[in-house]
Amino acid sequence: MRFLLKSIPSLRVRGLRFFVGASMAWVLTACQRSAEDQGRPARSSYELAAVDGYVVRACPLDAELTAVGSLLAAEETVLYPEVAGRVVKLYLPEGRPVRRGELLVKLFDGDLQAQMKRLDAQLQQARLTEQRLSELLKVKGISQQEYDAAALQLRILESDIELTRAQVQKTEIRAPYDGVLGLRQISLGAYVSPSTPVATLRALYPLRLDFSVPEAFASLIRPGQRVMFRVQGREETYSASVVAYEPAVSAEGRTLKVRAQVLGTGQTQLTPGMFAEVRLKLQTRKDALLIPNQAIVPKSRDKIVFVSRNGRAVPVTIRTGIRQADKIEVLEGLRAGDTIAVTGTLFLRPNAPLRFGRWVE
Repeated sequence: MRFLLKSIPSLRVRGLRFFVGASMAWVLTACQRSAEDQGRPARSSYELAAVDGYVVRACPLDAELTAVGSLLAAEETVLYPEVAGRVVKLYLPEGRPVRRGELLVKLFDGDLQAQMKRLDAQLQQARLTEQRLSELLKVKGISQQEYDAAALQLRILESDIELTRAQVQKTEIRAPYDGVLGLRQISLGAYVSPSTPVATLRALYPLRLDFSVPEAFASLIRPGQRVMFRVQGREETYSASVVAYEPAVSAEGRTLKVRAQVLGTGQTQLTPGMFAEVRLKLQTRKDALLIPNQAIVPKSRDKIVFVSRNGRAVPVTIRTGIRQADKIEVLEGLRAGDTIAVTGTLFLRPNAPLRFGRWVE
């Protein structure tokens, strides 16, 4: 027992010495490893595995623009009465053609007709008076002043009749051109005012096609250009010819509004108001530069791509043109022979190592 009691302190001392020695050895080893690591280059956190690459080359491009538009009637007019009144006659064949000048609506004009009869009677009497005074003036039976007063009264009555006749015409609504009437908005006996829509008249053919193009292509639009379009629900492709465009670009959408006239007899299958998908061939370029769409990294104001320069990723700002299904035209920033990264572009950083594992066609 005494031996054990004596040996316990010595064991404690030996254990403490072993622990201190092991700790010092671990610290020395860690310091040595840290010194060795400082001599090595740090591995970049942005270094990627091999990415897909694409070699930029010139190729022919048919500059074709796709836009959306709407079909419009050749003429379209919402008919309104010129004066307020009660509808006494109604000739509005809904959905049927009407001829130019055909009477469509008649408002009450009894008071105007009565006024017209009174003016006609006064006019006849004024003419007789003017003729009698004219004979008397020839024989010096009256003065010139008396004859001039009678002639003036005759002209006033003629003007009053013309005014009344114009007021009677305002109580009639006639077709301004040949067309097809839409649904009527009034009924017989209704009281209407100049703000009451009566019906819509449309001259259906030839149809018009309105669409808008971005301002970047506004200078390429010319009257006479052929336009191809399709409408929903039909397999046929229809054609139209550009007839005019707005003289200014819209400030809201930065687009140019274009109007074309539909060609051919197939337009009888179309209806005004239909949605149209328009394809417009602008021009053909033999040396256009095309790159994959996914190679572009959009920024707040610019578009960039990563070009390989001496094995490093270099961001280059580009200006794009016509977009196709899987590729887009580059107008500025690249040249033929440049090699760009297609995949992993969101993780690339300027001057990062760039290695290609597969080439995209």
